[in-house]
Amino acid sequence: MRGHNRDPILARVEDFRFLYRCLYDAAEKHDLSVHAWVFMHNHLHLLVTPSTEDSLPRTMQSIGRRYAQYFNRCYHRSGALWEGRYKSSLVDTEHYLLCCYRYIELNPVRAGLVRAAEDYTYSSYHTNALGKEDKLITPHPVFHDLIAVNIMVNGSGTEFDRKAYLNLFTEVLSRKDLVTIRRGTEKGLGIGQANFLLRIAGLSSR
Repeated sequence: MRGHNRDPILARVEDFRFLYRCLYDAAEKHDLSVHAWVFMHNHLHLLVTPSTEDSLPRTMQSIGRRYAQYFNRCYHRSGALWEGRYKSSLVDTEHYLLCCYRYIELNPVRAGLVRAAEDYTYSSYHTNALGKEDKLITPHPVFHDLIAVNIMVNGSGTEFDRKAYLNLFTEVLSRKDLVTIRRGTEKGLGIGQANFLLRIAGLSSR
């Protein structure tokens, strides 16, 4: 989701907090699992898994309406806040899911707002990479498998080591991955390798 004419949608700390509350409430109500998120000053990115075909549109509709009402009231404005309908794209889980995690959480770094992802407050990086509690986040199975370490302590169990995820951030995303993600999101073509995109095209034609 992006602000109309790329205008700011977030100005104060209170705005970021209210948008988070809107997202949390709507995702919980409509059963949408959020894996990664970032709030920028004029847009936001989400990586999600819907439980039903209505989970995503109803969540985004709720956020859009509730936050626009709040923003217009706080800043004594009227008219559209958002730049049309949100854009979404299916993700090739096997090859591009973790790239999308990084793309989202490195957005403030690419924008020149901070030098490192951990320096930006309003993203899921602090949870996914550093283990900070965030009730909004549901780890994707691929992410879970990346950080899970099986242990034996009076039986079997699982601990989590986020070093594997942190290591992904030691290198910037390649230009190819950036182009693939941006093009897929903008055009709704899907984000993934050629065989994945062909399957998506086949489903769309049917």
